Parts: sequence; structure tokens; C-alpha cells
Amino acid sequence: MKQTEIIDNILRRTRVTQLNPMQQRMSEIPAKGTFTLLAPTGSGKTLAFAIPFLKSLTPAKGHVQGIVIAPSRELVLQIADVLRPISTGLKTVAFYGGHSMQEETGSLAVTPDIIVATPGRLLDHINRGNIDLGTVSALVLDEYDKALELGFADEMRRVCRRLTGLRLVILTSATPLAAVPEYLPADTPVTIDFSASDSPRRRMQVVRVESPARDKLTTLSDLLHSLRNGRVIVFVNHRESAERIYDSLKKERLPVGLYHGGLDQNERENAIVQLANGSTPILVSTDLGARGLDIPELSAVIHYHMPVSPEAWTHRNGRTARQEAKGDIYVITTEGEDIPYYVTTDRDYAPTGHSSDPIRSDTATLYFNVGKKEKISRGDIVGFLIAKGGLTAAEIGVITLRDHAALVGVPRDKARGLITRLAPEKIKNTRAKISLL
Repeated sequence: MKQTEIIDNILRRTRVTQLNPMQQRMSEIPAKGTFTLLAPTGSGKTLAFAIPFLKSLTPAKGHVQGIVIAPSRELVLQIADVLRPISTGLKTVAFYGGHSMQEETGSLAVTPDIIVATPGRLLDHINRGNIDLGTVSALVLDEYDKALELGFADEMRRVCRRLTGLRLVILTSATPLAAVPEYLPADTPVTIDFSASDSPRRRMQVVRVESPARDKLTTLSDLLHSLRNGRVIVFVNHRESAERIYDSLKKERLPVGLYHGGLDQNERENAIVQLANGSTPILVSTDLGARGLDIPELSAVIHYHMPVSPEAWTHRNGRTARQEAKGDIYVITTEGEDIPYYVTTDRDYAPTGHSSDPIRSDTATLYFNVGKKEKISRGDIVGFLIAKGGLTAAEIGVITLRDHAALVGVPRDKARGLITRLAPEKIKNTRAKISLL
């Protein structure tokens, strides 16, 4: 693709109005060589590596040209969603565990240009003979440090040794790498270091909140009731704690969602959609939610439990103060609690339990049991809700399309009436079952 086309697509089809310095620097690198991009979470690195990556590809080649490997399903989906609107003429598919292998294999009926995948699922497709990677010329290993931490070194090695025609390799990492892995081309890597520039920490206010009791639930509740309206993630260290806190906040009728590795893939994806569209603007999460989630305008992060490592502290906090925005970090502590050296705060705060503009949910999420595989587009849904539901375009929130489902944010006070009104109607000559998620 031509660079001018890529950048024009970014400015017209994403929320970005101008490239940041890192993205501008990455646009200047050649579409050949080995590069290491050091960048913090939330700095816009996906668009940054996308520019040289797409620049190295040619539309309508008829074979797989580019591979992006990422360590989590959530990150795979996020990257694919970033690439699709800016990669004119190129087909992108996403492969990850928990997704239907049959549907993934079906998506190969027309050979994709780009595959975004977790290491294990990509290796599974290779071993089944579903794909030929001999034509791949560009590779991105995103969040390479996290992939090593999660134990994917062997899978990445086995995949990369099949990539014999690489011309462009980009590794991204939040921390400096000891060395480029031996299974990649032997070029001397060029390091592009944006790990310190415009650090999100400069835009964060880290606040200590002292809990008078060892059980922090009452203090957490007071804090949430004290915050201004916005989106918040509460981080805990264990699934059981996440469940307990979620149940307690739900009993208080707070608009809360739940996210941890014990939930199935659909439940996790739904939780992120409902956080992003404002249906459940409070999310209780384990550290699984500290990376790979594309959540705009997250106003605060709360550490209910102390992060277990400096990396966990950094990546939890990286969910806020993203892309030039400011964010508040709250650390709930109790008397005698061991506070790690890497947890530093700017000031103390005692929550009042009251706010003039409290966190609330004015949005509900409608679930349609039809999606991309039924040839339903976002435009079809918008037209349906306006023509048959009586909504205005401004009242229709974020639309998330999946293979066989669509999730749509709508005004909460109109949601149940919409379901009744739309029940007898057809969308694009298809009768869809619509329910409240």
C-alpha cells in the first residue's frame, strides 16, 4: 500500500486526527529490515507499527503476505479491528483460541493478505495444513515481552522458522529486550525507543485511599460513589475476589461488569463491549484486563489489591491516560499492608461517598442474534433502528459486529420499548431475535 493512502485512511476512518510523534517516526522507517519498537501501553503503538507493516504489502496478491502475532485473544481482536479500516484492498482475518476452528478455516476460502493470531492457534492452523506461510514477507511480534512472560517462546519459534521470506520484522515491547530472538533474520535491529517520551505517568494523578478496615469493600464502595461519571476498572489479584466484589457492588445497584480468565470468551468480550459503550461503566477485573483492551476514555483505575510486579503496576495504570488523555489512579491501602516499592502516590484522599456527577449508566446494550455471516452491516443496523425503532442517529451508540451477533448501545430508558417494537420487524429480510444483554 502507498503510505499516503494508509495515513489518509487513519485520519478519515479512526478517532485519530493527527499522528503522534511515535507514529510519525514509524512512518519514516523503510518497509525492509528488523526493528524493535519500545513503547508504553496506551501510546498508539498499533497504528505506529501498522504504517510500515501495511506499506510493505501489496493489495490483491492472492496469498498471505503479513502476520501479526500477539499474546492474547483480546489483543488479536483489537489489532484486527485497527488494521481492517485502514488496509484498503487487503483482507485481514483473526485466529485465536476459543474461536470456532471451523469458521476460521472457512475464512481461508478466500486467501487473506494478513493474519492476526495468537501463537498457539496459528501453529495449529499450520500443523493442520490450512495455511502456507512461505509467501509471508512482513512479521510483527506485538507485546513480545508479554508473550515470553506467558510462555509462548516455543510456539513463536516454531511459527517463525517457517517464515523463510521475511523482509520486514517489527517487535514491540514495553520493556527493553536483551536480544532479538535467534530464529528471526540476522539483521542488526534498529531500536526505536519511545518508552519514556510523553510518558502516560505525567498525565496520571496517583491517589492513596486508606481503608480503616482490612476488608476494603466499604472503602471501595465509598470511593466509587465519590467519583465523577466515567469509566473505571477495579483491579484485583484473584478470580474469587473479583466475583465477590462484583456481587457486592451489584447488590448496591452500581452499573458493574466482571472480567477474568474463568469466564468464557463471549462473556469476556461482552463485558468489554458494555464497559466501552457505557452500559456497565465499572469493571472488576483481574490482571487479564491489564493489556490488550481497546477502551477509550477510561477515566480511572482502582488498585483494590496491590499489583504483584512493577510490570503489573505499569500495565494496569496504562488502561488510563491513553493517547494524550489524563487519568486518575487510586490505590486502596490498609494499616500495616506491605506497599511495594514501585507503587508511588502523589497525594492522599478520603472519599465522601457522594458525587455531584456520580457514575451511572444511561446506556443499555441490545443483542441481535445476527451478524457478519448473515450479511448484516453496521449501516443495516443503524437504518433498522431509525426506520423501525424510531431512534435518531445520535441515540445509537457503539455497534459491535461479530460473526453471528451484533451488540448495540441504545438509550437505557428506551431499550425495553425498542425490543417490543422491533420484535415483529425484519432486518434486511431476516427476522432477528433481539434481547437486552
